[in-house]
Amino acid sequence: MEYDKDKIDDYTLALLFLVMCERHEEYGGRAWKGFDWDTLGRLHEKGFLGDPKGKAKSVVITEDGYKKAEELFWKFFGVEE
Repeated sequence: MEYDKDKIDDYTLALLFLVMCERHEEYGGRAWKGFDWDTLGRLHEKGFLGDPKGKAKSVVITEDGYKKAEELFWKFFGVEE
């Protein structure tokens, strides 16, 4: 079955915002990388993540990635009051 990889990327990026373990203003941050390797690779190619390959249990989120992740997190998971 075929699926929309861009949607998967958006939801994964939003969830990376949820599992962020560090934030460095104007430099992005770090998030736990317990997600599909192909998806993390695509997010790296799109410029939202540093290279996810390596032994570290977290991945660098670029500043653009952080902003997009926050936007998508609230879009998909925010509660309107």
